[in-house]
Amino acid sequence: MKAWKVVGLAGIVGVAATGVVIARGERKRRAYTPEEVRDRIKTRVKEAANA
Repeated sequence: MKAWKVVGLAGIVGVAATGVVIARGERKRRAYTPEEVRDRIKTRVKEAANA
């Protein structure tokens, strides 16, 4: 029975760690100004057109 508790706890820790990583990425993405987003999109479109 203790093994199942350890497995369950490891699963909960994994889910929490994944949430932290997602939240960190979300904060980075929201830190861009609208002008920065437009510039990045335009750059990606130009790169895709040249490929």
